[in-house]
Amino acid sequence: MTRRSFSASLAGAAAATLSAQSAPRTTMGVATTCYLSAWRPKDMFEFLEHCNGLGAGGVQLSITTWEPEALKKFRARAEQLGMYIEIFAGLPRDPASADQFERTIKAAKDLGALCARSACLGGRRYETFNTLADWKKFVADSKAGVERGVSIVEKHKFPWALENHKDWTVDEFVALLKQYSSEYLGTCVDTGNNIALLDDPMELVEKLAPYAFSTHIKDMDYREYTQGFLLSEVVFGTGALDIPKMIRTIQQARPKVRMTLEMITRDPLKVTCLTSKYWETFPDRNGKYLAAMLDRVRSRKPERALPKMEGLDRAGQLKFENDNVKLCLDYARQNYGLA
Repeated sequence: MTRRSFSASLAGAAAATLSAQSAPRTTMGVATTCYLSAWRPKDMFEFLEHCNGLGAGGVQLSITTWEPEALKKFRARAEQLGMYIEIFAGLPRDPASADQFERTIKAAKDLGALCARSACLGGRRYETFNTLADWKKFVADSKAGVERGVSIVEKHKFPWALENHKDWTVDEFVALLKQYSSEYLGTCVDTGNNIALLDDPMELVEKLAPYAFSTHIKDMDYREYTQGFLLSEVVFGTGALDIPKMIRTIQQARPKVRMTLEMITRDPLKVTCLTSKYWETFPDRNGKYLAAMLDRVRSRKPERALPKMEGLDRAGQLKFENDNVKLCLDYARQNYGLA
């Protein structure tokens, strides 16, 4: 059985089984990036039905069909299920990608989506850039893209959420939002990403909550290793973050923003903060950030190993990934007031 057919079978079977069992509904939605390692869903209709089967309250996904009738059908089905929609959109870095960005914004609006979500960087700052000059070029290109995007979303009066994506430190990110201040520009608050940049995760949520249009809610855990620390998304209730406080902080600042799960099941990320290369693009950071992060890491008393995909066959990876999403949704419904 091919990877595609197996993943489709898993999704279809899970949705059918859970729907038949009337899985308890949570208001928390699911981002396709929860399935970044094994499944990698390619069809928005299949993903919607899968998340409905899990009892999710909504979906954050990419548009996979542009036919007007198909988009109407998708919107109608989501409304029938009582599920919200948020859309992924690429940053408009140049005129060509600006056309695609505007097309996505128009389609998202037709779908009744709450917002579109973008990120400036797909990778990680300390791995992607070798020199400060490389980073500064990225900053200039990204700001041009943000300016381009703001003009488009203002034209269409549609909310646009930029994610803190292991690129900007929280203070850099707030400065970016203020520089391009617009009622249609906000953020997708990711509760875990900036740990890799040595930001305090609670402080990050407090600073970004007033700008929130969208969220990636994730619990995180870490372990020390020779070049810094290992970082992993983990099932709710097993990590180091105060997720209830983070959710309350966002809800108090932006009551209408939905909580969307991003539980990425993968091998731990290596945050190489004890190497010289890591610091090449952080000229304004000092030792207090490193000391505070290492103190947090060393204060953890591990009760279990960080999750790993390594060593699992394809069927095992698919099951592990999907089980972790289900566990998080159930925990959120039962413990985070997201029923």
